[in-house]
Amino acid sequence: MNQELDFPAGIWETFAKGRPPVRCSPGYLIYLQDTEATCFYFLKSGRVKSFIQSEGGAERVLNIYTAGSLFGEASFFDELPRVSSAAAQSPCEIVPIDRELVTQEFARNPELALAMMKYLARTVRLLSGQVDQMAFRPARWRVANYLLTLASGNGTVSCTQDDIAAAVSASRVTVSRVLNEFAQRKWVGLGYRTIYLLEPDQLKELCRP
Repeated sequence: MNQELDFPAGIWETFAKGRPPVRCSPGYLIYLQDTEATCFYFLKSGRVKSFIQSEGGAERVLNIYTAGSLFGEASFFDELPRVSSAAAQSPCEIVPIDRELVTQEFARNPELALAMMKYLARTVRLLSGQVDQMAFRPARWRVANYLLTLASGNGTVSCTQDDIAAAVSASRVTVSRVLNEFAQRKWVGLGYRTIYLLEPDQLKELCRP
């Protein structure tokens, strides 16, 4: 889910000013589920996925982060082990944010602390929504909702069908069938690792209660 939609553009960039980014290649594991969260991250460029794994190795994608996002912040603030892992999906640059830095920035800019509280509340809402999706919603609804929440400002979603399948707890065959249906209706356009939302209002109508 894109949680930046109603935050001022570049609001989190203050955390990265004057700090050299860490460059990650695709597949690089940034942090692991159940480990201590000594920092969280600002994503300067590229894409990062957060995911959880079962004991049997099954994976579920929780979120795809794009440039300008924060990630890994929830476990950092509650000081409990991480509930998910994060890995680079593309070449990316990340900036670690430790406790000293975040304390300095909050003291300098109290509005940033209020924005962070809102951001954390959105994370809780996102996870609650995902539980609702898994428990009660049909596959068409889950796919449509995922596309809407992940879409960038120009209506594009950069992900694979496998990413969607893992995120909405459906098989890849089911996701492919749903996307092809949406494409036939001219609601979306399908490209390589990209989905174009041509008629987002139709997808929103499908997701109405």
